[in-house]
Amino acid sequence: MELHRKPHRLQRRDVGHQAHFYTFSCFRRQTFLERPRCRQWLIDALGRAIELHDLSLWAWVIMPEHVHVIVQPRQVPYAGGRVLKSIKQPVAQLAVGYVRAHAPAFLPRMLDAQPNGRRTHRFWQRGAGYDRNLFSVREIWEKIKYIHENPMTRGLVAKPTDYYWSSAQNFAGMRHGPLPFDFASIPK
Repeated sequence: MELHRKPHRLQRRDVGHQAHFYTFSCFRRQTFLERPRCRQWLIDALGRAIELHDLSLWAWVIMPEHVHVIVQPRQVPYAGGRVLKSIKQPVAQLAVGYVRAHAPAFLPRMLDAQPNGRRTHRFWQRGAGYDRNLFSVREIWEKIKYIHENPMTRGLVAKPTDYYWSSAQNFAGMRHGPLPFDFASIPK
């Protein structure tokens, strides 16, 4: 007997001044973000989104096939869907454009043939990804720890601060940048 489940529907709760933990993945969890060029496009898009939407950035990591980010909106109203679009859309456009111009043989890896017959090239997995409001100080710090340990858990580095593409070095006081990190606003 086969069980049928309703598809999961994201219920975004856009609560101003409440931290949000976002996770989004590359199309078919492919390692599109392993290239420094793609990671830099994402860094640039995150930086613009932080400024455009007036966000405090609390933690981030760019893994080869997915991203984790914790932000807190400084203003109300807050629209998480717009934030994600302003991060993901420019990266996807740059990536697809780059592949078309410089590596067209790679395009089949990005091809999404949908059930309705529509065909498009994707950088990101369909859907909004994972969006969770963080309600408690304990939960915020658990997610920050999870984000920073993700590269170590995956065997990419020996310790979190060895991984350049995360905020772990910012937390350790080892660098400033490449994103406008807001450590002071994280509740203790």
